[in-house]
Amino acid sequence: MTEKTMTLDVPIQRGDQTINSIALRKPTAGDLRGVSISDVLQMQVTALVKVLPRISIPTLTEADVNKMDLADLTEAAGKLASFLLKKADREQFDSATA
Repeated sequence: MTEKTMTLDVPIQRGDQTINSIALRKPTAGDLRGVSISDVLQMQVTALVKVLPRISIPTLTEADVNKMDLADLTEAAGKLASFLLKKADREQFDSATA
């Protein structure tokens, strides 16, 4: 699976737009530039703030990510981390967290 959708517990308000759900696509190596993979796996907020806008649909801004509810940010971090696993490991991880 190259895209994972999540419904936000707390929608993101951007002007008149309300974002109730986001999809995260599998990042490429370029999407991780300037960020340590270990920081992503450890759910370091600074790494998430950089990477999530690069892979989110609709595209979130860094300000949007900074305003995310912690439960939503944690879910997004888990989805992002699962993309970094090998396919067989990812399938096992996804079934365990479903």
